[in-house]
Amino acid sequence: MLASPQDYPIGIFDSGVGGLSVLKAIRQQMPEESVLYVADQGHVPYGPRPMEEIQAFSEGITRFLLEQGAKLIVVACNTASAAALHYLRTNFPSTPFVGMEPAVKPAAEHTHTGVVGVLATPATFQGALYASVVERFASDVELLQHTCPGLVAQIEQGNLHGPQTRVILESALQPMLARGIDTVVLGCTHYPFVIPLIREIVGENVRVIDPAPAVARQAQRLLETQGLKRPSRQPGRMKFFTSGPVEPFQQLLPLLLGESAPVQGVHWQADRVLSFPQTA
Repeated sequence: MLASPQDYPIGIFDSGVGGLSVLKAIRQQMPEESVLYVADQGHVPYGPRPMEEIQAFSEGITRFLLEQGAKLIVVACNTASAAALHYLRTNFPSTPFVGMEPAVKPAAEHTHTGVVGVLATPATFQGALYASVVERFASDVELLQHTCPGLVAQIEQGNLHGPQTRVILESALQPMLARGIDTVVLGCTHYPFVIPLIREIVGENVRVIDPAPAVARQAQRLLETQGLKRPSRQPGRMKFFTSGPVEPFQQLLPLLLGESAPVQGVHWQADRVLSFPQTA
């Protein structure tokens, strides 16, 4: 039995490994917090899926994380945030949520050329959240958008610097560079893992905005506001769940996160996430 709600874990979920970029920032910001991470790799990618389907996945994963004792849930997926964050807050009113918002505001505030590139999934671009952010903060900025087809799949396979990954990014970024971008917004949590390659392509004069540190700070603010932040100085524990194959996910953890932890398989039964007993 955990001593108090402060000792309960933070729940994080994504369609795959992308949310590990957010988890990494949370570990750096709050190493004392324990974390449960769900990768819904059985349904990756979320980007092309209908909003109602993403909402159903997000609700099922949220219920699973709450059953595991999560005190706060981070929707570490731009597509799920766009499709389901409002839905989750409405259906779980007592649960604090942190979602992903494309970092268009800081990009618009700091651009000198007035031209900003945004890399995200189709569902993110089509969502009301993105439209609202653009309307509020970027009405005077030219936004060049690209969905980077195939990039999520490359990152899911750990191909962070290979020729296919480079071709995808060059096809997205080179036309933007020709039109004068000085800032690139990463609107998918998978994309920070290829920041080194993006910087090779865009050069030193283009700013690349990774939203993960801001999300980690927001999670900390919410925990502190609600009296849920863990006071211990001891490092928190991590546990991972995937609805896809366990071993490939386990092998990617050191590459993407820089550390490892137990991974447990889960499966979907109707709209519920159920765990397998075995771990890897």
